[in-house]
Amino acid sequence: MFSPLRFQTAASRIARRHPSATSVRGFHASPGTCIEVGDPVPNIQLREDTPGNKVSIAQELEGKRKALILGVPGAFSPACSAAHIAKYIEAKIHVPTYVVAVNDPFVTKAWKDSFISRDDKTFRFLADSSSEFTDAIGMKFDATAIFGGPRSRRYALIVEDGKVSKMFAEPDNTGVSVTSADNILPELQ
Repeated sequence: MFSPLRFQTAASRIARRHPSATSVRGFHASPGTCIEVGDPVPNIQLREDTPGNKVSIAQELEGKRKALILGVPGAFSPACSAAHIAKYIEAKIHVPTYVVAVNDPFVTKAWKDSFISRDDKTFRFLADSSSEFTDAIGMKFDATAIFGGPRSRRYALIVEDGKVSKMFAEPDNTGVSVTSADNILPELQ
């Protein structure tokens, strides 16, 4: 469930670290991040498949030893589809993986269906339609030039017992090097 106190705390932390920064940046700007290693995953409702199916990654991660959260700028975009998420799926990882995009749940469901069978429970595609989760972890940037509005930076969070144990973010927001499957999968060992 969304916690206004947790969200305000996250927003306050952004302001303290980046007093002149706003939460929305230029397409190739590299904002600092709010969430840090050791922080718990924010308890914010995302949507899976439909607007009515609410999911909190924080609650999903309770009691799980290890999980992966992948943030992407946009469902169905060439880099997100072919160079990023497809590589994780091809690797057949067995760690619970949550793909988060600032899209509506119908788009993220269609994107999921283009990748995986209904039987695959490893990968879950979640819509952060109003970017509350993306804001809370400090990963939003202004992608108006390409996507028509604010989106998520490309990032990867390795989570253990509900807390971030390792984090990776693309310095240019959209590239696929730091967060590539080749770079992240060895970190899951």
